[in-house]
Amino acid sequence: MQATADVLVVGAGPVGLTAALELTRRGVRVRVVDAADGPAVTSRAIAVHPRTLETYDQIGVLDEMVRRMRRITAFTVFAGGRRLIRLDADYTATPTRFPFSTTIDQVLTEEVLRDALAAAGVSVEWGTRLESLSHDDHGARVALRTADGGAQDTRVPWLIGADGGHSTVRKQLGLALLGDANETWLLADAEVETELPRNSIYLIRAEGTMLMMAPMPGATRWRMLDTADVAYDGCARTVADRFARKLTAGLGHPVRVADPGWISVFTAQQRMVPAMRVGRCFVAGDAAHVHSPASGQGMNTGIQEAYNLAWKLASVIHGHAGDRLLDSYSPERVPIGAELLDSTRKATKLVALKNALAGVALPVVFGLARRVPPLRVKMQRTALGRVAGLNVSYPDSPLTGADEPGRTTGPAPGERVTQATPEQAASPGWRQLVAELREPAWTLLHFPGEDADAAAATGAALRAHDDYGAWLTVRTATARGEAGPGPLADPGGVLRGTLGARAGSWLLVRPDGYVAARGRELTEGALQAALAPADPRPVSRTAPEAVEPLAGC
Repeated sequence: MQATADVLVVGAGPVGLTAALELTRRGVRVRVVDAADGPAVTSRAIAVHPRTLETYDQIGVLDEMVRRMRRITAFTVFAGGRRLIRLDADYTATPTRFPFSTTIDQVLTEEVLRDALAAAGVSVEWGTRLESLSHDDHGARVALRTADGGAQDTRVPWLIGADGGHSTVRKQLGLALLGDANETWLLADAEVETELPRNSIYLIRAEGTMLMMAPMPGATRWRMLDTADVAYDGCARTVADRFARKLTAGLGHPVRVADPGWISVFTAQQRMVPAMRVGRCFVAGDAAHVHSPASGQGMNTGIQEAYNLAWKLASVIHGHAGDRLLDSYSPERVPIGAELLDSTRKATKLVALKNALAGVALPVVFGLARRVPPLRVKMQRTALGRVAGLNVSYPDSPLTGADEPGRTTGPAPGERVTQATPEQAASPGWRQLVAELREPAWTLLHFPGEDADAAAATGAALRAHDDYGAWLTVRTATARGEAGPGPLADPGGVLRGTLGARAGSWLLVRPDGYVAARGRELTEGALQAALAPADPRPVSRTAPEAVEPLAGC
C-alpha cells in the first residue's frame, strides 16, 4: 500500500464512495478497493430522500444527482381496479429545502460519486479483494488480492468496511449480524405502458396480494415489486406477463410490460450489528445492517453514516480532535440502524398484506381518510415523511450539549439545523448559512445583542476564531451583516426567526449540519463546554501537520 494512504475504504458502492469522497474533500489520503471487476450495471437501490439530498448538497454533488433524478411527491393506493387514495407528500412538520423524494438508478448514483472522487485524484482499484485483516492500537494489517492475482500484505492506519451485506470486513472484525429473515420478494425493472402519473409511488392490491411500483428516470421505466408470485426460471417474458396481468386488474386499465432488463428474487433480511467501530476499523451501510427494501431507506442510511464517520475521522487524522470524537460514531448510528429495522419491518408488513381481510380493510381505512381531514393530513405526513430521514437526530449523542434556556422554536441540540422551507431558505441569511455548511468545518453562529454584554460576546467569538480557526468558522448574523467576525447579513431576521434565536443567542453546528449545542449568551466558558465532548485541539496546540490532499495519484 502507498505510504500516503491514511484510510483504506473497502467497497466502492454509494457508501464507500461517499466516505472516500468526503475524506478526500477534507484533505485525507484515501485508497478505495473493490472485489468486483468494475462498476455495477444494475439499478438496485433507487430511492433518494430529502435528508440525503441535503447531504449531497453539503458534499458538492447535488446538481449532478438532481440532473439524473425523477421527483416523487405522492403515495397512491389502488385496489381492485380503482384508486383508493392519493396522499401528497407533506413536509410541514419537517421543513426542508427539498420537499420531495426522488428515484435514480444506483448505477448513476455511483457514477456521480465516482466521477467526483476521480476529479479529486482518487480512482477505485477494481478487482482488489480483501482476504483477511487484523488490527491493533495503531491500525489494521490487511491481506489483499489484486486483479492480476498478486498479493499485498500491508498496514493502514484506519479502515472502513463498506463492502455490503456479505461484508468480509464485518466478519473479520467478529461483528455478529443479528436478526432474522422474513419475506421473499421479486423485483423487476422494465418499460411499462400505463396511465399512471409518474410522480408517485404506488401500492396496488391485485389478485389477493400486494404490488408496488415506482417510476424511474426515463420516459416509461418503472421498478416493480411482487410480494407473492416470486417464481423466476430465467424467462423475463413470463415475469412481464404476470406483472401486466396483475397491474391491469389492480389499476383498472390495460397495462403492458416489456421484458424486464433486471430481475431479482431475494429474501428480505432484518439484521444489524451491535457496534460499528472496533478500534481503528469501522463498518457502514449494508455491512452494518441489512433489511427489506420496502421503504427505500438502505442506501440513504448508509450514505449518511459515511458522512457522519468521514468528518469525524478527518478531524482526528488532522489532529483537530482526539480519538474520543470517534467514540460517538456507534452511539449515534447504531440506534438509527435499529430504528431503520423497525420502520422497514412495518413497511414490509404493509406491502406484504396477503390475507382476505386486507381487501376489505383497505377501502374502509382510506375511505375514512378521505372524509376526515386530520387523518388524511397525518397519513400524508407519514406516507413519505417517515422515510425522509429528516427526523434523524442525536439527542443522546455524547456530542450533544446544552439547549438554549427558554427556547420554544428552532432546532434543538442533536437536530439538523436546516429546518427551513424552500421559501425561507431563499432569504440572504439562509443562503449564506447553506453555503457555509458546504465547507468542511464546524460553524459557530452568533446573533449579537445590543446591550453591555455584546462586546464581551464579540470578544469570545474572536477568540474562538483565533483558537480554533483551522476547523471552526465563526459567523456573526445581524440585519445588515456589519458587525463581528464573519459578518452574515440577515435582513428581515428570517434566519434568526426560523432558528428560534434571540438577541445574544448562539448555535454551534457540526460539520454534518446537526446542532451540537446552543445558548443564550456567548462566553468562552459556554463555547468550551459545548466543544468539550468532541475532544477538540486548539490551533495553537495542534501537534501533527495537516495532511495535504493527494494530487493526481
